[in-house]
Amino acid sequence: MSGNMMQRPLQIIDLLKFAAQRHAKQEIVTRRLEGDIHRYTYAECYQRSAQLAHALNKLGVEPGDRVASLAWNTYRHMELYYAVSGIGAVMHTVNPRLFADQVSYIINHAESGWVFVDLSFVSLLEEIQEQLPNVKGFVIMTDGQHMPATSLKNVYCYDELLATESTDYQWPDVDENSAALLCYTSGTTGNPKGVLASHRAMVLHAQATIGADMLDLRSDTVLMPMVTMYHVAAWGAPYAGPISGCKLVFTGDGTSGEAMAEMIRSEKVTVGLGVPTIWLTLHNYLTEESLDIPSLKRVCVGGAASPLGLVKTYDETYNIYWQPIWGMTETGPLVHSAPPQPDILQRPKEQQYRIQTTAGRPVFGVEARIVDADNSPLPHDGETSGELQVRGHWIASQYFRNDDLSSFPDGWLATGDIAVIDAEGFMKVVDRKKDVIKSGGEWISSLDIENITSQHPAVNESCVIGVKHPKWDERPLLFVVLNKSQQVDKEGIKQFLTGKIARWWMPDDILFVDELPHTGTGKLVKNQLRDKYQNYLQEK
Repeated sequence: MSGNMMQRPLQIIDLLKFAAQRHAKQEIVTRRLEGDIHRYTYAECYQRSAQLAHALNKLGVEPGDRVASLAWNTYRHMELYYAVSGIGAVMHTVNPRLFADQVSYIINHAESGWVFVDLSFVSLLEEIQEQLPNVKGFVIMTDGQHMPATSLKNVYCYDELLATESTDYQWPDVDENSAALLCYTSGTTGNPKGVLASHRAMVLHAQATIGADMLDLRSDTVLMPMVTMYHVAAWGAPYAGPISGCKLVFTGDGTSGEAMAEMIRSEKVTVGLGVPTIWLTLHNYLTEESLDIPSLKRVCVGGAASPLGLVKTYDETYNIYWQPIWGMTETGPLVHSAPPQPDILQRPKEQQYRIQTTAGRPVFGVEARIVDADNSPLPHDGETSGELQVRGHWIASQYFRNDDLSSFPDGWLATGDIAVIDAEGFMKVVDRKKDVIKSGGEWISSLDIENITSQHPAVNESCVIGVKHPKWDERPLLFVVLNKSQQVDKEGIKQFLTGKIARWWMPDDILFVDELPHTGTGKLVKNQLRDKYQNYLQEK
C-alpha cells in the first residue's frame, strides 16, 4: 500500500530559489580576478542565473548536454552551477591544474559542448582547442572591459551574454534522478574517472551538509570555501550555502596566505573549508606577519589526513576548532565529520585531539564498514584495519561511461583507504592501499609517522614513502620541510620519533627538502617521490 503524499522532484535550482525568497538579502562576496571585490545577494544571484539560463538556451544547450567550466570560486561560477542544472543540462567541472592532456581527455570523454573559462585559464584552452572536436564554443567569464584578445574560436563574453536577458525564467521540472553534476577524480595515476551525480543526490547531500553532524551552517555563518569549485563542487558549498542562508565568501584565484587572511579579516569569516596544506599556508603567513583572525571559529579539513601538530596549533594559537571531514569525489563528497559537539569538547584535550585526527563519524544517510581481502566485514574495535567501504544516498554506483564495477562490490564503494573504526563509529584512515609500506611481511603506516613528525616544533610539513630494500622488501623514507629559521638534524627527528612509533617503523633515512609535490587540490603526490626515490636505499 502506497502512502498518500505528493511526489515533487528534488531539484538543484530549488536550493537557490529558496535562498532568493527566504534569505534574499544575504551576501555572496567574491574577490574578482579583475582585481576588485564584488558583492551581491542571493536574490540577485537567482536573477542572474535566470539570465544565464536564457543565454544557454540561445547557445543551443539541451537537457542532458554537458557544459564544462575551468574556473575559480566566484559568483559567476555559482550562477553557472544553477543555470546549467536548472535547464536540465549537466554541470561539468574541469580541474585546470591537471596536465593539459588530462584536461583535453576529460572534456572529450564527457563530450562537453560548451566551455566556460576564467581569465586565468584562457591560455590553457588556446593550447588544446584543436584537440577538442566536440566543443562548439567558449565563454570567457568576465565583463566587456576585461575581455582579452584570444585565438579561441566562437568565443563570447559572459557578462555580455547575460546583459539583455530576462531575470525571469520558467524552470522545467527535471527528473530528480537525472544527471546534474559531473566531476572527475584527480587522476594522479591513469586517466581521471568521471562521477555523475543526480539532482536527488546533490540536494540530499546539501541537506546533510548544513546539519549539526556535518558543517552546521546557519544564517549567521560566514563560510569561505578554500576548496575549489572545480574540485568536487567545493565540497558542496555552493549548494549548502543557499539553503542554510549563510554568507558565502569566494576568494577567486586568491589561495595565498595573504589573500585568505585579508578576506577572513574583512568579511569576518567564521568557517573555512580546505585541505591541510591550505591551513598550513595561512598559519605560516599569520606567523610571519604577526596577524590574528579573531572571527574564524572553525576550519573544516579534508582531502588528506589531519596532522596532529596543526590540530594543536590551531587550537592553542588561534582558539580555532580543527574539524575533520572525510569524503571523495565518488562520495558526493562529504560523508564523515567530527564537529565541535559536547560529546567531543567535554573530553580531556588529548582525547579530543585524537578524535580531531580521525575522519569523524558518518552522517545520517551513509553507512561505513571495513572489510578484509575477501570482502568480509571486520570488527569496529578501533584496532582491526581493513579497506573502508561506504554506501548511501549520494554515493556513486559506478563511474561515468565505465562498465568496470570492481570498485563497487556488493552495492558498496571500495574507497581504497585502509582504515580502522572504533566502537563509537569514529573512522581513522591508516593509509591508502597504495601507500602502505610492506616491510618484512608487516605493514607500516606512512600516515602515522607523518602525523607524529608534524608535532616537532621545527617541522612545517612531512611525507613518508616506501622505497625498495634488498632484505625487507620496503622500508620507510621520511621527507621533511622545516619551518623558516628553524633547524633540526636527522638525529633530532629520530630522537623525537623514538618511543612514539615501533622501533622497526623508524625511517631508514630522513631527507630535508625545500618543498613537497602537491596536486592542484593540495594533496601530496607520493607517486612522484616514489618514482624518483624508489631505489634510494639500494643506491646509497
